[in-house]
Amino acid sequence: MFAFRYTKATDEQSALRAGAAGARYIAGGTTLVDLMRETVERPDSLVDINGLPYTLIDVQPGKIRVGSLVRMSDLAAHPVVRQQIPMISQALELSASAQLRNMASIGGNLLQRTRCLYFRDVSAACNRRNPGAGCSAIEGRNRTHAILGTSRYCIATHPSDLAVALLALDAVVVARDTGGERRIALADFLREPGDSPDREHNLRPGELIVAIEVPIGPEVRRCGYLKVRDRESYEFALTSAAVALDIGAGAVRGARVAVGGVGTVPWRLPAVEAALRGRPPTAEVFRSAAGLAADGAKPSRENGFKVELLKRTVERQLATVAAMP
Repeated sequence: MFAFRYTKATDEQSALRAGAAGARYIAGGTTLVDLMRETVERPDSLVDINGLPYTLIDVQPGKIRVGSLVRMSDLAAHPVVRQQIPMISQALELSASAQLRNMASIGGNLLQRTRCLYFRDVSAACNRRNPGAGCSAIEGRNRTHAILGTSRYCIATHPSDLAVALLALDAVVVARDTGGERRIALADFLREPGDSPDREHNLRPGELIVAIEVPIGPEVRRCGYLKVRDRESYEFALTSAAVALDIGAGAVRGARVAVGGVGTVPWRLPAVEAALRGRPPTAEVFRSAAGLAADGAKPSRENGFKVELLKRTVERQLATVAAMP
């Protein structure tokens, strides 16, 4: 075990000052505490933010604002979310065990780090953990790794199911630091590894997520989340698909499709969306559009099966969502 300093923030400004001085924020701790136990992360200072007022789910005209300290279980159970944006509830309830959902915060869920076994093994080479060390996964056990957004430095997947749903819904991250507040589209929030896989998001040092804003558009009338995994109990995705469709007058008027388990970040599929718009919601159209889901894929030695699995997952979820009343 190693020594670190632990404090509890009593107000937002004290938390932001601690963050600006280099402290790490901790809420549920369901990821960070594990990484500290395994010595993957060794922060010198932690600031507990559970006392801050980011625990509201605020239903507003045209959007829902979710405080970053809302627990996963509370957001999944919220009646407006379950009724109007069921994709979010489904993604959350498929994400983790009930115990973890009761502890984990929404902000922390987006910031959770990869479950790549080489990242979590401090004896293995990992560019995320130790920049320049190399990537053991590229020539190692990579069955569960990414086929989209990879680089020669990293092929690890992003583990969040919620982030996939939020990406499909064009969600926005609201963040604050001592200099003020800014809004970051989720599509711009998480970073592909490129040549710096240790930089996983676009938060500034000391910046704190305070809320997530989710638009409620016509597409969410029909939406859903499908997760394919090795077992039905608590497990991370091999592939997943978040789909929202606006269907009227015998045609798809709008489509939002994002996938998980296959990308180094949650992956939006604009080519699939474009192939659906203006077309009838038929099995043939869904099959043709889903065929574009793996465009640009770069499978590794053990995960080539994900290419076809991804296409089938998207096709199945398009048909499922289209059949909703």
